[in-house]
Amino acid sequence: MTISPPPRLPVLALSRESARARQWLDAGEWRPDAADADAAAQVLHRLAAPLPTRGADSARARAVDRDRRLQRIWRAAVHHLDAGAVSPPAAALSAAVARAFLPWYAAPNPPPAAAAPHYPIPQDTADGSQEPPTGAGEALLPDLIALFTALAAPAPPGSAPRTPSAVPWQERYAGRFRHYGRPAHDVWTADTVRCAGCARADGPWTVACDWERVTLGCPCGLVTDRHGLTFSEIFLVLPDR
Repeated sequence: MTISPPPRLPVLALSRESARARQWLDAGEWRPDAADADAAAQVLHRLAAPLPTRGADSARARAVDRDRRLQRIWRAAVHHLDAGAVSPPAAALSAAVARAFLPWYAAPNPPPAAAAPHYPIPQDTADGSQEPPTGAGEALLPDLIALFTALAAPAPPGSAPRTPSAVPWQERYAGRFRHYGRPAHDVWTADTVRCAGCARADGPWTVACDWERVTLGCPCGLVTDRHGLTFSEIFLVLPDR
Protein backbone atom coordinates (compact mmCIF):
# COMPACT_ATOMS: atom_id res chain seq x y z
CA MET A 1 0.00 0.00 0.00
CA THR A 2 1.38 3.41 -1.02
CA ILE A 3 0.99 6.25 1.46
CA SER A 4 0.70 9.67 -0.14
CA PRO A 5 2.92 12.38 1.30
CA PRO A 6 1.11 15.08 3.25
CA PRO A 7 0.00 18.04 1.13
CA ARG A 8 2.39 20.96 1.10
CA LEU A 9 1.52 24.64 1.20
CA PRO A 10 3.47 27.67 -0.09
CA VAL A 11 4.98 28.50 3.30
CA LEU A 12 8.57 29.53 2.50
CA ALA A 13 7.75 33.23 2.79
CA LEU A 14 5.58 32.60 5.85
CA SER A 15 8.36 30.75 7.68
CA ARG A 16 10.82 33.52 6.85
CA GLU A 17 8.57 36.45 7.81
CA SER A 18 7.27 34.73 10.96
CA ALA A 19 10.84 34.08 12.14
CA ARG A 20 11.77 37.71 11.48
CA ALA A 21 8.72 38.98 13.33
CA ARG A 22 9.41 36.78 16.37
CA GLN A 23 13.07 37.84 16.42
CA TRP A 24 12.14 41.52 16.21
CA LEU A 25 9.48 41.19 18.91
CA ASP A 26 11.79 39.28 21.27
CA ALA A 27 14.58 41.83 20.77
CA GLY A 28 12.24 44.80 21.20
CA GLU A 29 13.02 46.00 17.69
CA TRP A 30 9.36 45.85 16.74
CA ARG A 31 6.81 47.43 19.03
CA PRO A 32 3.72 47.63 16.83
CA ASP A 33 2.03 51.00 16.52
CA ALA A 34 -1.75 51.36 16.73
CA ALA A 35 -2.33 50.55 13.05
CA ASP A 36 -0.20 47.40 13.15
CA ALA A 37 -1.72 46.21 16.42
CA ASP A 38 -5.26 46.80 15.14
CA ALA A 39 -4.55 44.91 11.91
CA ALA A 40 -2.97 42.07 13.90
CA ALA A 41 -6.03 41.91 16.16
CA GLN A 42 -8.36 41.66 13.17
CA VAL A 43 -6.33 38.86 11.56
CA LEU A 44 -6.09 37.16 14.97
CA HIS A 45 -9.88 37.22 15.19
CA ARG A 46 -10.03 35.24 11.94
CA LEU A 47 -7.23 32.88 12.96
CA ALA A 48 -8.84 31.99 16.27
CA ALA A 49 -12.43 31.88 15.06
CA PRO A 50 -14.18 28.64 16.10
CA LEU A 51 -16.21 26.67 13.64
CA PRO A 52 -19.93 27.53 13.87
CA THR A 53 -22.22 25.26 15.81
CA ARG A 54 -25.04 24.06 13.61
CA GLY A 55 -28.33 22.57 14.69
CA ALA A 56 -28.23 19.99 11.90
CA ASP A 57 -24.59 19.13 11.35
CA SER A 58 -23.27 17.10 8.45
CA ALA A 59 -19.84 16.11 7.17
CA ARG A 60 -20.32 18.32 4.11
CA ALA A 61 -21.36 21.36 6.14
CA ARG A 62 -18.41 20.83 8.46
CA ALA A 63 -16.00 20.64 5.53
CA VAL A 64 -17.41 23.84 4.04
CA ASP A 65 -17.13 25.63 7.39
CA ARG A 66 -13.49 24.56 7.78
CA ASP A 67 -12.60 25.89 4.34
CA ARG A 68 -14.63 29.06 4.86
CA ARG A 69 -12.68 29.82 8.05
CA LEU A 70 -9.38 29.55 6.14
CA GLN A 71 -10.74 31.58 3.25
CA ARG A 72 -11.61 34.38 5.68
CA ILE A 73 -8.04 34.36 7.00
CA TRP A 74 -6.84 34.80 3.41
CA ARG A 75 -9.24 37.69 2.82
CA ALA A 76 -8.22 39.45 6.04
CA ALA A 77 -4.53 39.16 5.18
CA VAL A 78 -5.05 40.48 1.65
CA HIS A 79 -7.16 43.37 2.95
CA HIS A 80 -4.41 44.57 5.29
CA LEU A 81 -1.72 43.93 2.69
CA ASP A 82 -3.45 46.14 0.12
CA ALA A 83 -4.95 48.79 2.43
CA GLY A 84 -1.64 50.63 2.81
CA ALA A 85 -2.20 51.46 6.48
CA VAL A 86 0.34 49.15 8.13
CA SER A 87 4.12 49.26 8.39
CA PRO A 88 6.36 47.44 5.88
CA PRO A 89 7.08 44.55 8.31
CA ALA A 90 3.35 44.09 8.93
CA ALA A 91 2.70 44.23 5.18
CA ALA A 92 5.38 41.60 4.57
CA LEU A 93 3.86 39.33 7.20
CA SER A 94 0.35 39.86 5.80
CA ALA A 95 1.65 38.97 2.34
CA ALA A 96 3.22 35.78 3.66
CA VAL A 97 0.00 34.75 5.41
CA ALA A 98 -1.97 35.46 2.22
CA ARG A 99 0.51 33.37 0.21
CA ALA A 100 0.21 30.44 2.61
CA PHE A 101 -3.59 30.46 2.47
CA LEU A 102 -3.73 31.11 -1.28
CA PRO A 103 -5.39 27.74 -2.03
CA TRP A 104 -8.51 29.07 -0.25
CA TYR A 105 -8.92 32.33 -2.15
CA ALA A 106 -11.86 30.81 -4.05
CA ALA A 107 -12.86 27.97 -1.72
CA PRO A 108 -15.59 27.32 -0.86
CA ASN A 109 -17.08 30.39 -2.56
CA PRO A 110 -15.45 31.12 -5.94
CA PRO A 111 -15.83 34.66 -7.31
CA PRO A 112 -18.97 34.81 -9.46
CA ALA A 113 -17.52 36.74 -12.41
CA ALA A 114 -15.09 35.47 -15.00
CA ALA A 115 -12.90 38.57 -14.61
CA ALA A 116 -12.61 38.18 -10.84
CA PRO A 117 -9.08 37.70 -9.46
CA HIS A 118 -7.61 34.41 -10.57
CA TYR A 119 -4.55 33.34 -8.67
CA PRO A 120 -2.48 30.27 -9.56
CA ILE A 121 -3.12 27.15 -7.54
CA PRO A 122 0.21 26.08 -5.99
CA GLN A 123 1.47 23.04 -7.87
CA ASP A 124 2.47 21.00 -4.82
CA THR A 125 -0.46 21.57 -2.49
CA ALA A 126 -2.08 18.24 -3.27
CA ASP A 127 -2.04 15.31 -5.65
CA GLY A 128 -3.08 17.39 -8.64
CA SER A 129 -6.64 18.00 -7.48
CA GLN A 130 -8.19 21.42 -7.08
CA GLU A 131 -9.25 20.78 -3.47
CA PRO A 132 -7.31 22.80 -0.89
CA PRO A 133 -5.44 20.74 1.73
CA THR A 134 -7.55 21.82 4.68
CA GLY A 135 -5.71 19.81 7.30
CA ALA A 136 -2.40 21.37 6.29
CA GLY A 137 -3.92 24.85 6.47
CA GLU A 138 -5.36 24.23 9.93
CA ALA A 139 -1.96 22.98 11.12
CA LEU A 140 -0.61 26.52 10.58
CA LEU A 141 -3.11 28.09 12.98
CA PRO A 142 -1.51 27.48 16.44
CA ASP A 143 1.82 29.14 15.61
CA LEU A 144 0.11 31.99 13.79
CA ILE A 145 -2.29 32.55 16.69
CA ALA A 146 0.67 32.81 19.07
CA LEU A 147 2.50 35.25 16.78
CA PHE A 148 -0.48 37.49 16.11
CA THR A 149 -1.42 37.44 19.80
CA ALA A 150 2.00 38.92 20.53
CA LEU A 151 1.60 41.51 17.77
CA ALA A 152 -1.85 42.54 19.01
CA ALA A 153 -0.85 42.69 22.70
CA PRO A 154 -0.93 46.11 24.44
CA ALA A 155 2.41 47.87 24.51
CA PRO A 156 4.24 47.95 27.85
CA PRO A 157 3.57 51.15 29.84
CA GLY A 158 5.83 53.98 28.78
CA SER A 159 7.11 52.27 25.65
CA ALA A 160 6.97 53.96 22.26
CA PRO A 161 6.20 52.24 18.95
CA ARG A 162 9.26 51.01 17.12
CA THR A 163 9.40 49.61 13.61
CA PRO A 164 12.35 47.72 12.10
CA SER A 165 13.68 48.65 8.70
CA ALA A 166 11.94 47.19 5.70
CA VAL A 167 13.53 44.12 4.12
CA PRO A 168 13.42 44.74 0.35
CA TRP A 169 13.42 42.01 -2.27
CA GLN A 170 13.81 41.65 -6.01
CA GLU A 171 12.39 38.95 -8.25
CA ARG A 172 12.33 38.11 -11.95
CA TYR A 173 8.94 37.19 -13.35
CA ALA A 174 8.08 36.05 -16.86
CA GLY A 175 4.33 36.34 -17.15
CA ARG A 176 1.44 38.74 -17.09
CA PHE A 177 0.14 40.90 -14.28
CA ARG A 178 -3.55 41.64 -14.12
CA HIS A 179 -5.22 44.56 -12.37
CA TYR A 180 -8.73 43.84 -11.14
CA GLY A 181 -11.53 46.28 -10.42
CA ARG A 182 -14.99 45.86 -8.95
CA PRO A 183 -17.15 48.80 -10.02
CA ALA A 184 -20.36 47.15 -8.81
CA HIS A 185 -21.55 44.08 -6.95
CA ASP A 186 -20.79 40.94 -8.98
CA VAL A 187 -19.22 43.14 -11.68
CA TRP A 188 -15.48 42.74 -12.22
CA THR A 189 -13.03 44.29 -14.64
CA ALA A 190 -9.57 43.00 -15.47
CA ASP A 191 -6.78 44.76 -17.33
CA THR A 192 -3.44 43.32 -18.40
CA VAL A 193 -0.51 45.52 -17.38
CA ARG A 194 1.67 46.57 -20.31
CA CYS A 195 4.93 48.49 -20.43
CA ALA A 196 4.28 52.17 -21.17
CA GLY A 197 7.39 52.24 -23.33
CA CYS A 198 7.11 49.18 -25.58
CA ALA A 199 3.65 47.72 -24.74
CA ARG A 200 5.22 44.41 -23.69
CA ALA A 201 2.96 42.41 -21.34
CA ASP A 202 4.89 39.23 -20.57
CA GLY A 203 8.20 40.58 -19.29
CA PRO A 204 10.35 39.10 -18.04
CA TRP A 205 9.78 41.76 -15.43
CA THR A 206 12.25 42.78 -12.76
CA VAL A 207 10.05 43.24 -9.70
CA ALA A 208 11.51 45.24 -6.80
CA CYS A 209 9.64 45.81 -3.55
CA ASP A 210 10.42 47.59 -0.27
CA TRP A 211 6.86 47.05 1.11
CA GLU A 212 6.06 50.71 0.55
CA ARG A 213 6.03 50.54 -3.24
CA VAL A 214 6.68 48.06 -6.03
CA THR A 215 8.51 48.87 -9.24
CA LEU A 216 8.37 46.88 -12.48
CA GLY A 217 11.35 46.90 -14.80
CA CYS A 218 10.81 45.97 -18.45
CA PRO A 219 13.52 44.48 -20.71
CA CYS A 220 13.23 47.67 -22.82
CA GLY A 221 14.77 49.57 -19.90
CA LEU A 222 11.70 51.33 -18.52
CA VAL A 223 11.28 51.09 -14.74
CA THR A 224 8.05 52.34 -13.22
CA ASP A 225 5.90 52.24 -10.12
CA ARG A 226 2.92 53.66 -12.02
CA HIS A 227 1.46 50.30 -12.94
CA GLY A 228 -1.70 50.53 -10.83
CA LEU A 229 -1.23 47.08 -9.32
CA THR A 230 -1.91 46.28 -5.68
CA PHE A 231 0.60 44.36 -3.58
CA SER A 232 -1.51 41.20 -3.77
CA GLU A 233 -1.89 41.38 -7.55
CA ILE A 234 1.90 41.24 -7.78
CA PHE A 235 2.98 39.14 -4.82
CA LEU A 236 0.49 36.30 -5.15
CA VAL A 237 1.46 35.36 -8.70
CA LEU A 238 5.21 35.20 -7.99
CA PRO A 239 6.92 31.93 -7.02
CA ASP A 240 7.16 31.24 -3.30
CA ARG A 241 10.85 31.61 -2.51
